[in-house]
Parts: sequence; C-alpha cells; structure tokens
Amino acid sequence: MENIRNFCIIAHVDHGKSTLADRLLEMTGTVEKRRMKEQYLDQLESERERGITIKMAPVRMHYENRGKQYTLNLIDTPGHTDFSYEVSRALAAVDGAILLVDASQGIQAQTLANFNAARKAGLKIIGAVNKIDLTPHLADEVVTSTAELLEVPEEEIFRVSGKTGLGVEGLLEAVVDKLPPPTERAYSGLASEANSFRALIFDSFYHEHKGVVATVRVFNGRINDSDEAHLVATKTSFKLKELGHFSPQMTTDPSMEAGQIGYIATGLKNPEALKIGDTMILKRALEKADPKDLALAGYKDPQPVVFVSFYPEEGEDYENLKTALGKLKLNDSALKFEADFNEFLGRGFKTGFLGKLHFEITAERLEKEFNVRTVHSFPSVSYKVKSRNGVWTLVTNPKDFPSDYQEVLEPIAKVDILTPASYVGTVLRLQETFRLRNVSTNMIGKTMMISATLPLSDLVRDFDDQLKSISAGYASLSYEIASYEKAEVAKLEVLVAGHDVGGLTRIVHTEDLEKDARKTVERLKDLLPPLQFSQAIQAVVGGKVVARETIPALKKELGNFGKNGGDRTRKMKLWKKQQRGKERLKELGTKAKIDVPASVFKELLKK
Repeated sequence: MENIRNFCIIAHVDHGKSTLADRLLEMTGTVEKRRMKEQYLDQLESERERGITIKMAPVRMHYENRGKQYTLNLIDTPGHTDFSYEVSRALAAVDGAILLVDASQGIQAQTLANFNAARKAGLKIIGAVNKIDLTPHLADEVVTSTAELLEVPEEEIFRVSGKTGLGVEGLLEAVVDKLPPPTERAYSGLASEANSFRALIFDSFYHEHKGVVATVRVFNGRINDSDEAHLVATKTSFKLKELGHFSPQMTTDPSMEAGQIGYIATGLKNPEALKIGDTMILKRALEKADPKDLALAGYKDPQPVVFVSFYPEEGEDYENLKTALGKLKLNDSALKFEADFNEFLGRGFKTGFLGKLHFEITAERLEKEFNVRTVHSFPSVSYKVKSRNGVWTLVTNPKDFPSDYQEVLEPIAKVDILTPASYVGTVLRLQETFRLRNVSTNMIGKTMMISATLPLSDLVRDFDDQLKSISAGYASLSYEIASYEKAEVAKLEVLVAGHDVGGLTRIVHTEDLEKDARKTVERLKDLLPPLQFSQAIQAVVGGKVVARETIPALKKELGNFGKNGGDRTRKMKLWKKQQRGKERLKELGTKAKIDVPASVFKELLKK
C-alpha cells in the first residue's frame, strides 16, 4: 500500500476538474493521445452536452517517480451543489484531495462547501489554481486567497493549466509526495479478524451481462475472483462474477486487496439487493464473526428534498419507466421513487431529488438512455403538517396536503452566495421577490459572501436562475437544508369543467396565491383545445374559487339565408336547437372524463 495514492479532484462547477483529469490521464499514459477526447471521464450524454460532471468517475493510473512505480486512484467529482452527495461518497473512499480553483473566477460557493466537506472527512488537501494560461494577471490574487483558505504558504499552491498541461507534472509529483498512502481500517473489538476482507461500496451501476456492479474501496484484507461475498445491510450473498479496476475501461484482475479502488460484478439482477454505503465482506467471514461487527462506518443516506411525479407519455411504457428508474437508482443513491397515479396521466412514480438540476438531469437521462418520454408534475417540497388531533405527518405529494390543519412547517435552506462586491446591491434586491431572510455579509478577499436563509420552495422555483441573471453569471450559490419553520401556505387545485386536474395541484405560499392562480388559468385557457361546449377553468383554494377563465364553445356557422341574412325565424330555430345541444354536451362533459392532453401538461409545466 505504500505506493498507492487514492485522491479526488474537488471544485466549483466549471472550474476545470474534468480537463485537469484529461491531462493526468494523458501524462500517465493511461489513455493514448490519439484516443484522448475532451472530458474523457464524462461518459453521460447530458454531461458532455452541458459541459459539467454529473457522475463521479474512478480511474486507475500508473506513474513512475524517482524510479518508483505508483498506483494512483483518481475520482473525478461533480461541482454543482445538487450533486454534493456524489462528492461526499468520493471523499469516503479516498485519503486526499486536490482543491481546484479557477484563476478567472476565484473561490466560489461550492469551492468552500467542498473544502469544508474534505476537511471534515480528515483528508490531506493540495491547493491548485487552474487556467493560469488565460488570466495570468489574476492568478496571484487567487493564489493568495486559496493559500489563506488552506492556511498554507502561497508557494504550496500549484499554478496549473488543465488545457495546456502547464504545471500538471509538478502537481502529479505532489500527489505522490504530499498525500498519504492508504492504511487498513481498525476493527471495533475484532482484532482476531484483522485479515478479513472489508470494502466500502461508494457507487454502483447496472451491466446487462454482469448484473449489479459495485464500485468499492477495499479497507481490509483481500478478495479473489473465485470467492463468495456477502452484503451486510441486505444480508445478500453471491459468487463473484468478475472483479477489476477502471483504466478507465473495466479491466479484470484476479484479486483485489487493501488500499485499492475497483469494481466487483455481483451477477445480481435485483437493484434493491445493493445499497450505497454498505460493507462487502467474504461469505466465509460469517462463520467467525457477526457481520454487524465487520461493518464499516458508512455515511448518511442522502434525503431527497424536491419531489416530482413522473408519468410515461405512452401508457405502455410504465414498466419501462419503472425499470429505468431502478437502474438509475443504482448509481444515484439519492434518487427515491414510489408508485403514483393520476386520473389524466395514468400510472407513474413520485420521485425524490436533491435539487432542481438533479431532477432535470434525471428527466434527460430517462429519455436519452432509456428512450422513455415522460410528463411530470410541478416540483414540490416536503411539509410537516400538524393535524387537528395533534398528529404530525410529512407530506411530499401536494394532492395529499390536508385542507384542515393546525400548523405547517416548511423546509428552510441555509444559502451561501459568493459575488463580486459590485453586485452586492443587486443580489440583495432579491429580497423583494424571494423570502430571503437573516442576511449577513462577510468579505473573503475581494469577494463578498452573503449568508441567508430561504424557504426551499423559493429556491427550487427559479432563485438560481435569477441570481445568475442579475449578476451576469458571476455570483455562485451553495445551500443545505438547515431547519423547518412555520409557514403560511395553502393547496392550490385546478378544475377544468368541474374536474380536478391532480397533476396541477401544488402548495403555494399565501402571498403568491392570487398571482399563481391567475397565471395558471390564463395559460390553461391558451393551451386547452375548445370543445362544443364552454369549459370553466377554476383555481380553487379550500373550496373557494380564486381565479377563473372560460374557454368558449366552438361556433358553427348557420349559413347565409338570402342576400339579407335569410329568414330570421328559421335562423332563431337553428340557434335554439344548437343551444340545447350544447347544454346537453356540457352536462355530459361534467359527468364524463375531460381529456387533458400530455402536450398541455408539458407546456404548462415549463417556466
């Protein structure tokens, strides 16, 4: 283990982690230059289109330094705050980290959040300032602020260019010299079992032929490809299908031992059999010890905070959607889903996410990777509701929100906004449109950090977009759920011709009720097709109509009865006959199911 280094690259989104990883792969000869492409480790189509990392990507590199051969296990991590759980899982599997800062943007919100997470995990951190080839005049200032953050001399901060490779060789040498080698993790009261195999599962994915594949960090002992293994949390045993490492393709090995990072193909077909954060041990170890005593201290299972119901556009895709969500959950432990039903859209799944981007990426992956087109409800958050009899319940689906209750608590996010000082005034004006409270400011170098609290429902609406817009893209944001606080909210329901359109039900703050209700009925009036009878569109709160629009009935031309309009008596008879027919149709329409096309839902749910 003395010649192994396990590390990850952490940074704010778009600070150049994946580009730096490209140069490391190139310089160590892990990927041939002719095969190299930008963002090599970003394999998802959504990652390449957006230019951001969504999934962590482990890779093994071999590096010779001063006549010694070293094995470097790198994990490239995401930078967006919605994927901070990915970073936390990577930090649990490594012994050190490179903190990367963009020379043109400096320290930003997620830089601080990731740094604090790495420090809390007890990792050795190396500081590096990237893109110095583009803005050398700003580099000195960013190096100074990075050194102050890490509390090290400026000489220890590396100046690199992930694009040109400048300074990357020195950074590689620092990984070998400054980061500690892995060590075996001590057992709790089981010194006699010091040679038992234990590995932490920090990621997983599904392979058509190999079943569920676990990405692991081995902390103790050794496992061979002929062994039988056991999963502690789910009490599942299996014979290994294959084991190996990522280089970056899956490369088989005969064995894996303490200090190494790699994959183990379980052959299991049920995704629920494997849990992220679980401990894998040898099956034969069950004869000697209680599996609970062998379990590694994992990390907390992330809790979703944004909830969206997904329905397949085509009803026959329900099973495909269920399978696709199950496979996505394998390498996205924060994804939670359960069966749901909507009278207009049919069967679907209520799905939990860590944030708005997490939800958008999942919707993209369902369509691009699994060819399942979906319609979704409005994003909502969880509320703690106290009923009249004093019982507290957690409500995550707006249609389950009671109309009669004592008290409601909503989730509050603690937000940190980093912005150039020139934009502080415009950022603070967001208090006029969002419920930004408990605002405090603090200077970090020449950058202002604004800390505040904000209801999560406001945050997932369009707070981030507004922040980027008013600051010309310079302000950055990180957040975490801090508490639940009392809220004044109500359930807004939408009726079309007397029918409740469940997919449009949402929880709205009382200050925004009238505005949101008016906007919804006006958009529905424009989107819904007219029928042969008039349709009332109503926004209802607690049985009271707060906004209404009417789609008029289709008109039928009565024809031209003569040069001057024909006989009026005959025309009146036709009008009355048509009116009676429309009344009958309207009566039937209130009894029968009103069809709201999936295309209307999609358009209405757009911002």
